[in-house]
Amino acid sequence: MNKSGMRILVIGSGGREHALTWKLAQSPRVSEIVCAPGNGGMGAETVKSSGRQVVCEAVAATDIDGMLGLARKIRPDLTVVAPDDPLAMGMVDRLTGEGFRAWGPTRNAARFEWSKGFSQEFMDRHGIPTARSQVCESPEAALKFADELEGKVAVKADGLALGKGVIVCGSAAEARAAIQSIMVDRDFGAAGSRVVIQERLYGMEISLHAFCDGRTWKAFPSSQDHKAAYDGDKGPNTGGMGTYSPAPFVDPHEFDRIAAAILDPWMEGCRREGIDYRGLIYPGIMLTDNGPKVIEFNSRFGDPETQCYLPRLENDLLDLMDACVDGTLDSIRAVWAPHATVCVVMASGGYPQAYEKGKVIVGIDEAEALDGVKVFHAGTRLREDGALVTSGGRVLGVTATAMGLEAARNRAYEAVERIRFEGAFYRRDIAAKAFQG
Repeated sequence: MNKSGMRILVIGSGGREHALTWKLAQSPRVSEIVCAPGNGGMGAETVKSSGRQVVCEAVAATDIDGMLGLARKIRPDLTVVAPDDPLAMGMVDRLTGEGFRAWGPTRNAARFEWSKGFSQEFMDRHGIPTARSQVCESPEAALKFADELEGKVAVKADGLALGKGVIVCGSAAEARAAIQSIMVDRDFGAAGSRVVIQERLYGMEISLHAFCDGRTWKAFPSSQDHKAAYDGDKGPNTGGMGTYSPAPFVDPHEFDRIAAAILDPWMEGCRREGIDYRGLIYPGIMLTDNGPKVIEFNSRFGDPETQCYLPRLENDLLDLMDACVDGTLDSIRAVWAPHATVCVVMASGGYPQAYEKGKVIVGIDEAEALDGVKVFHAGTRLREDGALVTSGGRVLGVTATAMGLEAARNRAYEAVERIRFEGAFYRRDIAAKAFQG
């Protein structure tokens, strides 16, 4: 599809969705963007070609009927379904069933994320390099397999858990506690009715993203996420406390080989099993002594990886999304700028456990006055008096772009220091692994 003057509907309210909105607003083919529900930053963006401000509509990302009603009202030319929950609920299926063009995998295709058990068994069926694992329906079976691996396992809730449903264990006692937490205490709700017990992998972790159109994949450059809440990878898992791209410890040519070793058999497996995957696939990878191995699959853009990738993307994002929907991805070459990006997440005090909302945020304009800095909003909202306040655990993704990774990292932290809100915390070691000998 090569239509101009397009109206785009972006579903979601986080930093990932702000980054997608920001990039789509730069497209000469876009004239109008509506976000649902959006956040305090998305509504401040302006569409470059038309000068129109982005509009936010108060429809929850998981409200499928409400979103269909909004689509009928505004008649978008393309709807971007970005978060994992609406994908798992079949938002793309419902939209396309009513004649709307939608970007993102169907519910069946998104199963790679909403069922870690399915994903693990798919990898085993199709020879995709991964860890030894077992899908367990009961705590007893989970304990038995964890004991076989001496407790050195990752215990994963089968379903969606906001990126937090994984507990990495180093002993039998830790594994028992993790199984109790997920399967018995149900700390992640219904997502923990089944678990995947996966052999613990050791090495450097990297993220792989790729656009897909059902037949072709196009990989992004490398990046590295930071899931743990605190410096030195300490504390509980979060949705992501920061990321950077590229990861310099992986040669770009080697990264291309890693991508092919994973995505070629994955796509062939999809073909054999009748899975028409269109959208974005995101395997997390561990670089082990025995080669790269997939930890898990995600069926959407990573957050905060998106905040680092899109400032590097030189293509019109809409062209790539259209190609995914239309099955023409093989006709487009994705072009990535040579500079580096670093995103540092500023979070609410107490996250990922209980935290307070409504804290006034100041200093974003001062941060964005720095060269190459863009602040992506994740958990923010505008109060009736016009003040910007916190409304989530991860509040801001402070992103800096520069010609070298060290310069980007320094600039990102310089920007972070200009932003203030009560209880704010952030990791101070984002991208530090890139500089380890």
